[in-house]
Amino acid sequence: MQSETDIHGLMIKQDRSISDTFAHERNRLRGFIRGYVPDLADAEDILQEVFFEFIQAARLLKPIEQTGAWLFSVARNRIKDRFRRRRVEVLVVDSNEADDEDVSILNLLPDPGATPEAAFAHALLVDELDAAIDDLPDDQRSVFIAHEFDGRSFKELSDETGIGINTLLSRKRYAVLFLRRRLQALYEEVQ
Repeated sequence: MQSETDIHGLMIKQDRSISDTFAHERNRLRGFIRGYVPDLADAEDILQEVFFEFIQAARLLKPIEQTGAWLFSVARNRIKDRFRRRRVEVLVVDSNEADDEDVSILNLLPDPGATPEAAFAHALLVDELDAAIDDLPDDQRSVFIAHEFDGRSFKELSDETGIGINTLLSRKRYAVLFLRRRLQALYEEVQ
């Protein structure tokens, strides 16, 4: 059995290790968090939560193999948790409206200026939307981009390409359904 002196010495060594880790990782971790959470107070709260969790884990006397990676992983989870709690509101279009000419996928994204959380969700969704658009079949992608991003009407596209309006509407509808399925997991993640 360990003596009180041994336990006290171990606790002092452990406290020193925790302090050293905090001093070494604090600025890098704060910068990482601020990249996703622009509000300084929220970022500091998350930083404190991460180090609180680190202290708890260190006190259990279970060694953390890669402390930096562990801290960044916890920070990423705390950022996600914060966004889930705040429930970023994103409009979801009813599938019956998907072929409506007035419905824009861009209107479904959260306003990036509304809150820091909305800015984070907006950036994630835009990145994933961009990747998903690249995965669309060529005919669907061209109609989707022309209508959504270039603001061209289906009539104008039909006159230019010789493809019927109903075919163009159908292609856009399939594109929107594909994008909705593709973005659903991320949407649920930021909920």
